[in-house]
Amino acid sequence: MKRIMIETEKCKGCKNCAIACMKAHMPDGVPFSLTDTRLEARNVILLDKDKQYRPLFCRHCDNPSCIKSCMSGAMTKDSATGHVYYDPKQCAGCFMCVMSCPFGVLKPDRATKTTVIKCDFCKDHGSEPSCVKQCINQAIHVEEV
Repeated sequence: MKRIMIETEKCKGCKNCAIACMKAHMPDGVPFSLTDTRLEARNVILLDKDKQYRPLFCRHCDNPSCIKSCMSGAMTKDSATGHVYYDPKQCAGCFMCVMSCPFGVLKPDRATKTTVIKCDFCKDHGSEPSCVKQCINQAIHVEEV
């Protein structure tokens, strides 16, 4: 199984990964604009008390609590890849998955507060996630685990 791995000491907080994520998830034919409220990155770059940047991505956990807490079946795990996916058509909007994520990565969308924003490993955008491709400091990479 492939996972996104983070080397926090290399992260400089440039947020290229977040911008790449937003671009990758723009609806076809919609021009990219950072002011578009529909744009949200599926990752977060935090700055800790020691002034170190901490990229935070979905861990695609082996035993995901988001799936256990999802009553509608919107959260599923692909047995072949090990990635956790979200289907907004199945979602009941209870956000139990958001509340149960031990890493605080899942979140309601800002614009409508009706869907969950989470990493989908860029499953529809090529073999490597967009965030990894655009990390100029090579702080994030994909690794077989």
